[in-house]
Amino acid sequence: KDEKMLYTEDATLGTGAKTIIFNVEHKDGTKIKFTIKTDKSLLSDALLEHSLIEGENGEFGIYVKKVNGITQDYDIDKSYWALYIDGEYALTGAYSTEITDGGEYTFKASY
Repeated sequence: KDEKMLYTEDATLGTGAKTIIFNVEHKDGTKIKFTIKTDKSLLSDALLEHSLIEGENGEFGIYVKKVNGITQDYDIDKSYWALYIDGEYALTGAYSTEITDGGEYTFKASY
């Protein structure tokens, strides 16, 4: 299936009190930086608010399969979206990651 990125260049979204940086690193090497202003407390909620992530709801919250319109699906090709918080590999998912004002969060296409 032919998928298109929702955003192909850096963008600023939202009007909330907290500001976070959200980076997406696609498998083709494209890197897009979002500045998101939000009042949400969880990363998943802030990203869902702008349709930047999609996934399946499971017992541990949302399992992110699509970021910025592009799917990484482990069941198809062993690829997935890896979450990094301030440059460190996250031990939590987007659904359990509390936003820190000024924090930097990255989803990187991984294998």
